Amino acid sequence: MQRYSIADAPTIVFESPDPAEIYCYSPGSARLHNGRLIATLDLGGKGVTKMEGPKGIRYGEPTMGKAFIRNESTEEWEHVLDFPFMHARPFTAGRATYILGLTGDLTIVRSDDDGMTWSSPVTLTEGEQWTQAPCNVHYAGNYVYLVMNKRPYHDVTSFPPFCVEAPVLMRGHVNADLTLRENWIFASELVFRDIVSIDELDYFGIPFYQTHEGESVEAAPGRKCVPIGWLETNIVQFQDPNHYWYDPSGRTFHLWSRAHTGGTGYAAIAKVVEHEDGSMTTMLETVPSGKTILYVPCPGGQMKFHIVYDDLSSLFWLLSTQATDSMTRAELLPKDRYGLPNNERQRLQLHFSKNCIDWCFAGIVDMVSEVKQSRHYASMVIDGEDLHVLSRSGDKHAKHAHDGNLITFHTVRNFRELIY
Repeated sequence: MQRYSIADAPTIVFESPDPAEIYCYSPGSARLHNGRLIATLDLGGKGVTKMEGPKGIRYGEPTMGKAFIRNESTEEWEHVLDFPFMHARPFTAGRATYILGLTGDLTIVRSDDDGMTWSSPVTLTEGEQWTQAPCNVHYAGNYVYLVMNKRPYHDVTSFPPFCVEAPVLMRGHVNADLTLRENWIFASELVFRDIVSIDELDYFGIPFYQTHEGESVEAAPGRKCVPIGWLETNIVQFQDPNHYWYDPSGRTFHLWSRAHTGGTGYAAIAKVVEHEDGSMTTMLETVPSGKTILYVPCPGGQMKFHIVYDDLSSLFWLLSTQATDSMTRAELLPKDRYGLPNNERQRLQLHFSKNCIDWCFAGIVDMVSEVKQSRHYASMVIDGEDLHVLSRSGDKHAKHAHDGNLITFHTVRNFRELIY
């Protein structure tokens, strides 16, 4: 199916040595000051115990992360680091490079030589529960912004507990040492279940499946649905003065989260407002009628997606997972199809938008045909005229579409030529 792709044929960054017991997760990417690309990923599954390198424990199983630097002349990836945490996200600030992730608490490492050597891991929190697959990183003024999702409540039996997640915007000065907790400002916490009444939602078909308070239900035998919530959050800041949500002071940041509703096609949103004293408050957004808005159109918003803003085109670019059959009855899905009908993971798609609401389809980055294979949970980075994509992938050797065995690299060349 490569003929449908707007990207070059993919290359492999990392392949599981044991697809039945070692799974590839959480691809993150960034462009370093020297122009080279860094790729991060983490490995899960009980087979990780057999691998060399530092490990952490998450969800009762071992996890470890890896970082690679791309050699532009050979187009090969050089392994530069193993680290004992997951959900890693690389980013630059000042002349430093960081990788931020978690094993419950937030953990970070730093490099001062463009990723060739690294500090020891440092925890930024203590005794807390965080999550957040690598989404985007935003820069404004002299600050770097990113979101990690916190789980402050522990009284739900459903897992994953999306209903008790709070997307927390974090801000750090680009010239500060961001391995120090005191150099980060955390926005206030807005927990999904504290602000959303399922009984008040209507006319959107949300939730698609009825769940109990804090408890999972089976939509079909062996196919679990957890209560609705939000997770895996990107940052959006509107630059267009004509946009309804434009803030001329530059102190408003919107949060675009994966919407777990049981259905497809929506993102869940909130906003964060900075105050004169530097504190940040998280709240819901409103529309001109005065109504509160929580859900907005988003192709692939049912899965982890990635948004980047391109200054040259003044457009937002959305990398997400395309759904094709979410209305198939759960009990009629093929036995080897992972999860619920809305949990399809075979197609990576690219869209662009001037306002983050109205999205234009740009093309399929890559897709696979078998239900146990995958192209999903991807990250992207702009590199001159090209758009580089790092995908959590699986081939015929994968356990299933969720627990894949590959991290693949894809390039959409001259991506702005897709604009129409």
